[in-house]
Amino acid sequence: MRIFRLFYIIFITLRFSLDELILNHSKLKPLQSVIGILLFWRNTKTPRGARLRLALETLGPIFVKFGQMLSTRRDLIPADIADELAKLQDQVPPFSFAEVEAIITQAFNEPLAQRFSQFDETPVASASVAQVHFAHLPHGEPVAVKVLRPNIEKTIAHDLLLMDTVALLLQSISSEFRRLKPREIVAEFARHTESELDLTLEAANCSLLGRNFTDKSTLIVPDVHWDWCRKEVMVMQRMHGTQISQRDQLIAKGIDISKLARDGVEIFFTQVFRDGFFHADMHPGNIQVADDGKYIALDFGIMGSLNDVDKYYLARNFLAFFNRDYRDVAQAHIDSGWVPADTKREELETAVRAICEPIFNKPLKDISFARTLLSLFQMARRFGVIIQPQLIMLQKTLLNIEGLGRELDPNLDLWKSAQPFLTRWMNEQIGWRSMFKNFKNELPHIIKTMPQMPRLAHQFLMQTNQAEQEVRLRTSIEQLIKAQQQQATWQKRLVIAIVALALVEVLLIAGTYFIH
Repeated sequence: MRIFRLFYIIFITLRFSLDELILNHSKLKPLQSVIGILLFWRNTKTPRGARLRLALETLGPIFVKFGQMLSTRRDLIPADIADELAKLQDQVPPFSFAEVEAIITQAFNEPLAQRFSQFDETPVASASVAQVHFAHLPHGEPVAVKVLRPNIEKTIAHDLLLMDTVALLLQSISSEFRRLKPREIVAEFARHTESELDLTLEAANCSLLGRNFTDKSTLIVPDVHWDWCRKEVMVMQRMHGTQISQRDQLIAKGIDISKLARDGVEIFFTQVFRDGFFHADMHPGNIQVADDGKYIALDFGIMGSLNDVDKYYLARNFLAFFNRDYRDVAQAHIDSGWVPADTKREELETAVRAICEPIFNKPLKDISFARTLLSLFQMARRFGVIIQPQLIMLQKTLLNIEGLGRELDPNLDLWKSAQPFLTRWMNEQIGWRSMFKNFKNELPHIIKTMPQMPRLAHQFLMQTNQAEQEVRLRTSIEQLIKAQQQQATWQKRLVIAIVALALVEVLLIAGTYFIH
């Protein structure tokens, strides 16, 4: 079956004229010409990005999902292809209610009717990995139930193996494909996809994001019903809202669109810089708006995280860029390790200036925050660094946020919304406030370990003394071995000298004998 699937992929590749992408190498041009003559009936006037998108849609949901992920790697693929792949919609035909019932029955080891007092057979959403149904718990509470597709693990494993095989073939064709690192891209996609195959992980992501926004002042995260969660099933609070892309409906409900756009920016930067944990799949299908203007987050399969070092250098880069301090942008790249430590700062500063100066000829509201970050990443790649996956996810999410914000409010000034937040956050990281905060965080640990300090100090001194004794013993042994080696050497020399003297004496005696 696998070989037939591979042949089908090759057929779709030829059908949509994708061979011109694969065989666009000087050594392979003759083969491309032959294929072009044999398949003269194909439509090659459609742009290459559109043909690639159509091919992925034809190959099925897993390939669609791969195309969506690939669209975020603008640091690797041409902009025209990335823009076209970003149009992919993961709208997959639902699987039957009989299969849903079988999965839930097996997961809980009891009939669906005993777990839910009411269950809508028609799904409200269907994607490549799972679909969602509305239901009611036994005590009547309305919930949303997410169910994994049947045999999805085998399907994904099968297609991932085929993708890796195709990537290996592409990588062996030319150095240009090797530069794009196709097998690494497939491996990255595999990591993202496999993390979505355990719905308890998604439930944990949902729960953590909800704890980070417990006040629900701007963002509402559904509560997880853990007793109803399994690897194949996730049950959460049912949300009621309007899709954020339905701008006219939001206006009709009296929602302040400009404030909604600004709140979206603040929510994103709060997730990134305050919590270091952010929703990394914020396309319109995963965001709703409540009737009171608060955001509702949905689908928590893909989340991003940043450590304190990444957060600090990101904020430093953004603020330095805003202040046109290109020297500090370059230094921040070096200090963070995003470029090799031996990179010449002056050369990096010049490269940053070449990216940033043309941008500042535009009004700030017309500057793309996400594309500026992408340009900096591409520049860093030219200096020999591979950007870490969490930063790629951040850039992709920021691109989504920026697009959504400007669809809501074309006059949204992302810089104006972000700069006060970043400035305040940086002030909290530097100076006496940061020192006091760190001391406050460490104080419980200090109080806990303080009674142990005398014993720990004694152990340290004993270990130090023991280490010194071991060093002295090792030195003595080494000196003894060296002395023994020297003695052995002198003994060998003495034996050689005695033998030599004896030999000379024998020769002298023999010489005297012959003379006489």
